[in-house]
Amino acid sequence: MKLKDYSYAVPTADPDLIYLHSNSAEPSLTWIGHSTFLIQHSGLNIITDPIWAEKLALQRRLSPPGLAVQDVPPIDVVLISHSHYDHLHMKSLEQLKGSKMMIVPVGLAAKLRRKGFSSIIELEWWQSATISGITFTFVPAQHWTRRTLTDTNTSHWGGFIIESELAPTVYFAGDSGYFDGFKEIGSRFNIDVALMPIGAYEPEWFMGQQHVTPEEALQAFLDVGAKRFVPMHYGSYKLADDTPREALDRLEAESKRLSLARGTVMILPHGETVRLNDNK
Repeated sequence: MKLKDYSYAVPTADPDLIYLHSNSAEPSLTWIGHSTFLIQHSGLNIITDPIWAEKLALQRRLSPPGLAVQDVPPIDVVLISHSHYDHLHMKSLEQLKGSKMMIVPVGLAAKLRRKGFSSIIELEWWQSATISGITFTFVPAQHWTRRTLTDTNTSHWGGFIIESELAPTVYFAGDSGYFDGFKEIGSRFNIDVALMPIGAYEPEWFMGQQHVTPEEALQAFLDVGAKRFVPMHYGSYKLADDTPREALDRLEAESKRLSLARGTVMILPHGETVRLNDNK
């Protein structure tokens, strides 16, 4: 068996806390780690699949989060893609400040209410909710979900489109294997920035139905027709047999093979804030 090298750690940038806490107009994107992004969009602070856990099961975090949970500005909207523990982490949700309106897949609201959360919107695929001028549309993914032995696929899974007239359109893909649904998403929306998973794909014969490879992630990016690609879902936790360095190496090789323009693929360190207003 080939020994895997986990010595590579995703770099961490010093977060611009003054900017993040004062910004109410400029669209921005900050990768905190795994599938957790702070998205400042049209005056709202939005967070995706928030997780600050130091351990998942027996696996310790590989790289520290780019923003400490206590340093996160008050959150207006939380987007949950599905109920797997690395995407729905109750303690992290509890620690976040702000009004925290949660937009979740159908089937998850009752579980969250039992945990004490009350501001919840459930969506089916292609359904939308509008908050303060931002439309959030829940879109399909090829995945599954379970938290206990008895709740397999009792709630849904998917990604989100974030759009308004004031800022670039962002697609948060959640978790997914490669499927034709990416093309349909691209036909329905004019996407500027795609946040796509690239990790937890090996062994491919087993993981392929639920997690894209880096090459498939880039094909999905082309399918949805986005302008810029931001990789996620790698480097924070060991969820499969691939390593963060392998995922990045394959992503970079495929982007070169596809002759993607310089700057199309934005590989972010944890904690760095990208200002998106040059995208629209």
